[in-house]
Amino acid sequence: MSEPETTRLTITWSKQVDLALRSFLGARGMKKGDISKFIEQAVQWRIFHQTVNATRGAFAEVPPDELQKMIDEAVDDVRASHYRESAKRP
Repeated sequence: MSEPETTRLTITWSKQVDLALRSFLGARGMKKGDISKFIEQAVQWRIFHQTVNATRGAFAEVPPDELQKMIDEAVDDVRASHYRESAKRP
């Protein structure tokens, strides 16, 4: 399996945050190279939470029963599509 593509960034932040992060990772037995992994995961979680909050806001006025019906229909569509794809495979 090949290495995923990566992008090199230069990040500027306060000494206090830098020390806090390095102390946090060090206390858990992590090394300097783990900073990139930690930051990547933090960014992924931040994007996820902002997406969830935006979605909640977009559907705030939808009645719960109607929202559940929409969710059930979407899940059924995805499952049907998945099963069709699985059936096509030899």
